Amino acid sequence: MDVFDKLNQQTLQRRDRQLFLLALGMILILGAGMALLMYPMVFGKTAGPAAPPSRALFFGFCVLCILMVAYLVNRQRVVQQLRTRLFEERGQMARLQEQSSAELLGTLLGLSHFQDRLAMDFRRTHQTNEPLSLILVRLDPAKPFAQGPQAQVALGDAAKVLGRKLRGEDSLYRLSVDVFAIVLPNTSRAVAQQAADRLSEGLADASGATNRFTAEIQVVNYPEHVTAASEMERHAAALIKRD
Repeated sequence: MDVFDKLNQQTLQRRDRQLFLLALGMILILGAGMALLMYPMVFGKTAGPAAPPSRALFFGFCVLCILMVAYLVNRQRVVQQLRTRLFEERGQMARLQEQSSAELLGTLLGLSHFQDRLAMDFRRTHQTNEPLSLILVRLDPAKPFAQGPQAQVALGDAAKVLGRKLRGEDSLYRLSVDVFAIVLPNTSRAVAQQAADRLSEGLADASGATNRFTAEIQVVNYPEHVTAASEMERHAAALIKRD
């Protein structure tokens, strides 16, 4: 039975049409057979004194069968129209999601802006003896979501999660296709790690039940992990080179 239960989106409509034709054929066969069995009793000559069944009953049965078949054909046509409209709306929604994700990703600043911001924040941090943290996020999409519109939507959903978790002074950058960086001024390693844990939970929710992607998150802090902005950039570059 598993062979007959394996359906996909491409064959679902064809299987539905086949099932409808099968049901319609069975109704026609049963109705015609019943009419043939009733015909001799209604129109034939009876040998006994008993009166034959009313011809109105026979014609009523035939009309009822015809009406039932017409109703089934009409309902199938309506269902087919609704299914077509549903597929069209689903496709339109997918295109809107893709467009929204592309626009969101297009608004994120890139590697050069990240390097400028990191150097500026590091100079200010070095002068004020305040901590500076960097959160690096690398997304590894699952194979079905690695290319095409679905990949764009998945990256867009991840970027939404990263953007919602930002504070007013934080800044988000897209260093490569699937590597993001968040600069957190005046943030200790412990606070940055808490933020990274929240991001991990949010990205897991955005990945969904289909596990569209997995996220690798790194926390780099000055002065606990590095002593110069170039060292932070090397951590980011290491993730970018893995693309």
